[in-house]
Amino acid sequence: MGRTTIADGVVSKIAGIAAREVSGVHDLGGGAARMVGAIRERIPGSRTNLQQGVSVEVGERQAAIDIDIVADYGVSVVDLSTGIRRNVVAAVERMTGLEVTEVNVLVNDVYVEGEDEGEQRESRVE
Repeated sequence: MGRTTIADGVVSKIAGIAAREVSGVHDLGGGAARMVGAIRERIPGSRTNLQQGVSVEVGERQAAIDIDIVADYGVSVVDLSTGIRRNVVAAVERMTGLEVTEVNVLVNDVYVEGEDEGEQRESRVE
């Protein structure tokens, strides 16, 4: 009847969307990836890169996924990682039929409200 091949980018996009849906995930990607993403988002007509911070290895029947995140301050990293794994596995397996063998979560940073990367601090001395 035919063969269906699922590209790495498809699995990566599904995993990125599923990870962002979990409460406590502030952003995906390491520092450099987030910086490039921020520049890209400022270009008129551009969209958020849903694959940012996600790398996958896809075989014929299985997929392994690595996700780099920035967690919101105050969130349990253990619970957050469990929620990400659960959501990503469910979404990828439901939408692609691939068995997800592992989801590795790397917490790169913790976001603190009011802390912006480009924000200049006011000098305490004159």
